[in-house]
Amino acid sequence: MITIDGSEGEGGGQVLRYAAALSLITGEPFCITNIRGGRKKPGMMRQHVTSIEAACMIGGAQVSGLAVGSDELTFRPGPIQPGSYHFAVGTAGSTAMVLQAILCPLLTADAPSKLVIEGGTHAAQAPPFEFVAKTLLPLIERMGPQVSATLERHGFYPRGGGRIVVEISPQPLKAIECLDRGALKNSKVEALVTGVPFEIATREISAARKVLSEWSEEAFAPRALSADQGPGNALLIEAEFEHVTEIMSGIGKIGVPAERVGKTAAKRMAGYLASNAFAGPYLQDQLLLPFAMAGGGVFSTVKLSQHTKTAMDLIERFTGTGFRVSDGEGKTQIIEVAR
Repeated sequence: MITIDGSEGEGGGQVLRYAAALSLITGEPFCITNIRGGRKKPGMMRQHVTSIEAACMIGGAQVSGLAVGSDELTFRPGPIQPGSYHFAVGTAGSTAMVLQAILCPLLTADAPSKLVIEGGTHAAQAPPFEFVAKTLLPLIERMGPQVSATLERHGFYPRGGGRIVVEISPQPLKAIECLDRGALKNSKVEALVTGVPFEIATREISAARKVLSEWSEEAFAPRALSADQGPGNALLIEAEFEHVTEIMSGIGKIGVPAERVGKTAAKRMAGYLASNAFAGPYLQDQLLLPFAMAGGGVFSTVKLSQHTKTAMDLIERFTGTGFRVSDGEGKTQIIEVAR
């Protein structure tokens, strides 16, 4: 059994989700201690419990220690079972994070699957739905499988209540090369508000426009959603290139000025645009497991995050697959699957 200290490396919920996915794919059981030991409030939260419940359901796994607040868990995987599944976080916990634990295992199944996941679709410290649908899944499809995601209802912190539907048709993953993002085709900055003053959206847009001053005025748009989907607020900044679409986001919350939300998200996008990288800081760790499963592949990215370094370590422990990291041109790093 593989033993993991959840406080090492990234020290958050990513360690748990990656371990569950890798365990299902490889058949290797694991025990993890000090879950989320690197966070102010350690132990599992509701979204982490739902992620492991989802992994257990699709993989017939046996688990002990699964409870909100638990800091230790043992996971013994079974065979992956494709099918139709419904998972509800019950809070504004991220639907994308639940998907992270089960997407790659279901890509290895022998039949299609349909997932309905309810919870937060636009939550802090998590990829928004648009990142999953427009950034990650198109690259998974380039590798062979067919995967689609539909947003049926937005879910914001603290209420949640969002709903996404993901359909997966597995195919063997093939190695791809993602070094050149190509020319910029389209750019968009959208501020979503529901159940909160509309001026919050306009203030976020104004702050983002000051940073991304080279983008056309038509690229910036505030948008009000129906009141029953809130209250909530999210800023989405999208840069569509020929070969990849990158999305940076900011989530509004009480006590954080709208101007800070807009400026912070826009600066992240400006940093990405200033490089020649294919993958931004959030896409890089999402690509590691599919590339390892394909047994090859290479992509350029910005400076490696702690999330990415932690994911690399876990993948090597479960699969023996390593990664080569080298410096590229234009403030980039190259990550290649080590064969």
